[in-house]
Amino acid sequence: MTKGDGPLIPMPELDAESLRAAVEMIVPMRRPEFDRHMARAMHQARDTESLDPLRLFSLHWGMIIAIERWPERAARLRECERIAAEATDEERMREALAEIRGILDAAEREARRR
Repeated sequence: MTKGDGPLIPMPELDAESLRAAVEMIVPMRRPEFDRHMARAMHQARDTESLDPLRLFSLHWGMIIAIERWPERAARLRECERIAAEATDEERMREALAEIRGILDAAEREARRR
């Protein structure tokens, strides 16, 4: 893993095997959630005869990895989520939500490049 300001790992491809390996490396506590989500997406894809559930699964976990591979980004997301949840000032909550949206947008762009 990279030390300093860089990412912990390179951005993986958005296939299940690469995403699972990335989850195990940087957010291993989320592996059961990953496996449940993948199983659910596979069942939905079969039931609907559509690949959309699998595409959404890959994008969802690609975004998680895009966030978590940058420790500062992940920490800031959690801090903004905390601020938004606890805010009593509407302006403070809006600012936190705007920053969350920015982090998620950046993660989505990063994941979609794969």
